Amino acid sequence: MIAFVLANLLISFSLFAQERMVSGLVKDATGETLIGVNILLKGTTRGTITDIDGNFSLKVPGNDAVLTVNYIGYKTQEIEVGNQQSLTIIMDKDVKGLDEVVVVGYGVQKKKLVTGATAQVNGEVLDKRNSTNALQALQGQVAGVNITSASGQPGEGMKVTIRGLGTIGNATPLYIVDGVQTSDINYLNSADIESIDILKDAASAAIYGSRAANGVILITTKKGKAGNSQVTFDAYYGFQNLAKKIDLLNTEQYVMIMNEQAANSGLAQKRWPFDPANLPAYTANGVANTDWIDEMFVENALTKNIVAGASGGNNQSTYSMSLSYTGQEGIVGGWDV
Repeated sequence: MIAFVLANLLISFSLFAQERMVSGLVKDATGETLIGVNILLKGTTRGTITDIDGNFSLKVPGNDAVLTVNYIGYKTQEIEVGNQQSLTIIMDKDVKGLDEVVVVGYGVQKKKLVTGATAQVNGEVLDKRNSTNALQALQGQVAGVNITSASGQPGEGMKVTIRGLGTIGNATPLYIVDGVQTSDINYLNSADIESIDILKDAASAAIYGSRAANGVILITTKKGKAGNSQVTFDAYYGFQNLAKKIDLLNTEQYVMIMNEQAANSGLAQKRWPFDPANLPAYTANGVANTDWIDEMFVENALTKNIVAGASGGNNQSTYSMSLSYTGQEGIVGGWDV
């Protein structure tokens, strides 16, 4: 019995003697250190998190320990410690995981944790719509959000209502562009938008106050990335035409229908607006026979959008800038009219 106890004590002492302290540094692909990364000894509940400088230290048993490294927005990694005393761990971004994140107020949450009515539209979806403004590109993309043109005037803004008319007189939602409140986003080009998040329920008022009663539209613009300088150019040209024109009467048809209208009204023939005996004179050469619909509408009205941008940076700072030009001709009128 005494020998058995001594054997257990020796084994425990041996296992204890094999434990050692391992330290490390966690950063992303750009070299920026990550705070609050979870470091867990695989198969146990022993773990730690990185400090404000991205450093951590953890006691591990022997040389066959495996560390599980986990951080929101990055791929989970398993690191074999071996006989290393110091580790440098590079975290790779999980693009699929980032798609599961929704901007809510001043922070982000996973979609499965959001109980309010939210919707997200990626900037790539807006680019494919080739529209003259961002709100026009957003049309039909989000359920419960009604976007209509304020008028037929080229360049006119869009009217947005979320969940119907929430207030009397003004149902315009609150726009937040990179954390700054603004009255509309007509000045933004679709090519400059990274994503659009829409808070549709009244719970957003808890963050932004009464101005959020009509919903909140959060816009995140594109930003430069350290070590990744690039120049972009995007342009498109298009034409607009009237989908269906009204068929008008020619001169002969007009004379006939006006006389029929007078006859149906009980007027004597001498009081008809046109004398049937002189019908050939109304349709002779030189008499006006103009299709005013053709004269009123412009064919192949040009619309165009040109965007040139540059972005990049380093570990200290990043930059992103763009210059855009949008032009849209009206299909009614034109210079001649």
